[in-house]
Amino acid sequence: MTTTEFDAKAADSGAGATAAFLKKQGAVADTPPERVSQLATEVITAVHDVIRRHGVTYAEYDAVKSWLINVGQDGEWPLFLDVWIEHVVEEVANAHHQGNKGTIEGPYYVPDAPVIGARGPLPMREDESGTPLVFSGQVRDLDGNALPGAKVEIWHADANGFYSQYAPGLPEWNLRGTFLADDDGRFEITTVRPAPYQIPTDGSCGKLISAAGWHAWRPAHLHLKVSAPGKDLLTAQLYFPGDAHNDDDIASAVKPELVLDPRPAADGNGETVVYDFVLDPETR
Repeated sequence: MTTTEFDAKAADSGAGATAAFLKKQGAVADTPPERVSQLATEVITAVHDVIRRHGVTYAEYDAVKSWLINVGQDGEWPLFLDVWIEHVVEEVANAHHQGNKGTIEGPYYVPDAPVIGARGPLPMREDESGTPLVFSGQVRDLDGNALPGAKVEIWHADANGFYSQYAPGLPEWNLRGTFLADDDGRFEITTVRPAPYQIPTDGSCGKLISAAGWHAWRPAHLHLKVSAPGKDLLTAQLYFPGDAHNDDDIASAVKPELVLDPRPAADGNGETVVYDFVLDPETR
């Protein structure tokens, strides 16, 4: 039986995100024991404080324990951490940046997307739905100098809110690509406007959302990683004005500096948007 993106399951997506994370992430062997002890102790102490302050019962404790076990079984730790925790890690880690603001990577990044050049369309289906979008810009350093050959990786959901490699029936590299800026640091990407979407709700994260009475929506966004030799990697998501969930994104990842200003295309077919990237010197 043929499956489509609408048959996507949280468990499959979670397992894929977990496998991708484990593949890219090695052990942090150089973290001193005293640093591990400090952070672990403070996290555990914070949990103790919540239990005492709110009089947590054994029934509630057992419910949390059961839920934590299910998160692991569903492979949803990357989703949970990226949705509810990563935005604060990103804020702290990149507080020194003077160039562009960044935000979370999220769980659906896949490295080594096809290299397209400085200009061209993202891989997509012949009948790819969605409003055509031409996204262009320039990559510069803090002094305003262009960065030729800067790498611009981009990926995003389709017009139904699904990501290739995390939903069945989609071509492997659908709406994923790598662009290399030209001699003036410029790039131009032809794609379609993505849709807002709900994070998977049929797994453990969805159970938390339901139990807490939260919503599961993320506003429409483009994911990007922008890099150049000698510069800090910039990870960002770019958003669209007027989205109903820009102000209450479940992942708390929207920043005013990351909202685009799309304009109607000159030929009347879709939209165009210009957004430049300024990269900070590499942090040693």
